[in-house]
Amino acid sequence: MALTRQQQDELKHIMESRCLALADEIRAGASRARDESADTLASGHLDSGDAAVADQIVDLDNAELLRDVRELRELEAAQARLGAGSFGQCIDCQKEIGYPRLRAQPAAVRCVECQRTYESTHAHPATPKL
Repeated sequence: MALTRQQQDELKHIMESRCLALADEIRAGASRARDESADTLASGHLDSGDAAVADQIVDLDNAELLRDVRELRELEAAQARLGAGSFGQCIDCQKEIGYPRLRAQPAAVRCVECQRTYESTHAHPATPKL
């Protein structure tokens, strides 16, 4: 069953709202990163423990920024698919992606079954980072 006009409009609104929120988060995160870098430079010398904590905070902030940028790009791609008429079509099996999945994850490119298969075949075992 194809998405109704009402469902498409609702999903479009959800995506637009999330894109605006992400853009705000990205701006705030970038500003915070600049401020923290300036504070670190201005504070002079840090002992090794303080430097390690500062590095972890910067790494976490950068990871959050990258996550937000990735989600924003995925949503922008979904909006383009909506405009092109291919939104809601699984990239693997070409079947429709169910409305409940799209409502929960508007940027989804795979149906639940294909996503499950993708995750099980492309999963990477956890690797230690230290």
